[in-house]
Amino acid sequence: MILLSRSSVRPPYARRVRQVARWSLFALAGLLFTGCTIFTQRPGPAVTTQGPRTTILPARIISNFFLVETKQADGKSYRFMIDTGSSTTLVSPALAASLRMKEKKGAPHTLPVRGANGSEVDLPTITLKEISLGDVYFARVPAREYDFSELSIHVGLPIDGVLGFTLFRDTLCTLDYAGARLELAPLPFLVPAATKPAARTTTINYDSGQATPLVTVQMGNEAFVVLIDSGSDGSLSLNPAGLHPRFSQGPRSGNLAATLSGDRPQLVGRLAQNITLGSHVIQEPVVDLTDQLSSIGGDLLKHFKLTFDQRRKLVTLVRDAEGAVLMPARRSTGISFQRMSSYWKILSLIPDSPVTALPLQAGDLCIRINGEPVSAWDYERYSALVRSADKVTYTFLNAAKEQDHEVPVFDLVP
Repeated sequence: MILLSRSSVRPPYARRVRQVARWSLFALAGLLFTGCTIFTQRPGPAVTTQGPRTTILPARIISNFFLVETKQADGKSYRFMIDTGSSTTLVSPALAASLRMKEKKGAPHTLPVRGANGSEVDLPTITLKEISLGDVYFARVPAREYDFSELSIHVGLPIDGVLGFTLFRDTLCTLDYAGARLELAPLPFLVPAATKPAARTTTINYDSGQATPLVTVQMGNEAFVVLIDSGSDGSLSLNPAGLHPRFSQGPRSGNLAATLSGDRPQLVGRLAQNITLGSHVIQEPVVDLTDQLSSIGGDLLKHFKLTFDQRRKLVTLVRDAEGAVLMPARRSTGISFQRMSSYWKILSLIPDSPVTALPLQAGDLCIRINGEPVSAWDYERYSALVRSADKVTYTFLNAAKEQDHEVPVFDLVP
């Protein structure tokens, strides 16, 4: 699912179509996009063609999203997000116009897409002649059209599509976050003999009845199901219903969570319990509370190399480092922004944070950060600033007058 969690800048883009497409902006100051895209009908399978060798494509990890760029049949290069939380493929209108198959005349067909919060939107349905990822070809790909302009503004790069989990049903798909590469290998026809797993490696069965990977994790003596969601930039979104989570910090009010039905306040805290994923331990993680399906997003997945075998319903997670996964404090300036090309608009201020003492309110326009135009601050640079700075100076435009405000950076969740 395209999910934006913990963010400080919100792309003018409503959340993923699976929530419908939500991407959490800057995990530092402000806005959260949550949810996953669930379709009222499951799209038909594409036809996969690949040779006997593994195909490797370089990837970029931006805002914890896994992005690959590759040339298509029209000779142009396009950039895709790999979204294991989505059961379908989404493409921009421009990519759809270039690669779609001819269809019968008449009104375009639409399909309701239901977000994790139960809201629905109608998206045009199409069939693409082919999507190629290096030497791997997917023919007759069912897809939906979606406008990625806001997500593109957020990551600072044009995004042309989201490749859903079911596209890779006939290939062994590996998301190597640390190595920044996508690997597509032929599926084994024979089940290999059982071998002792290597250190820092765990293989887990995922729910075979779903179109997206649901696995069971452990919290103390309680087990619950989570979605492995590379389309979310968050860490662990936890639905506490039926569970008994204990917190060492919080939960407290955080950024905004954007859903199809509108923005909602976010609750965030640090667990006093560890989460166990196979043999891997996530030590007292920072979590976002949700009333939707629990999920693990890119902020945690980035610690692993994940291989999905959809034939046998297995996911293998490999980690280079020894010991438990540690999550640093979540830092914030207390401001949620909507990001535009020439200004950032305040969406909300986090209650009980230092920024509420300043004469700022929702709707105020920020034009500079530390003296530089907001256009100079892409996601990675702004993230690094909030992680390391003690304060940030924002310049706001107020009735044609500019006014600087020095805002402390604090640990939203220590």
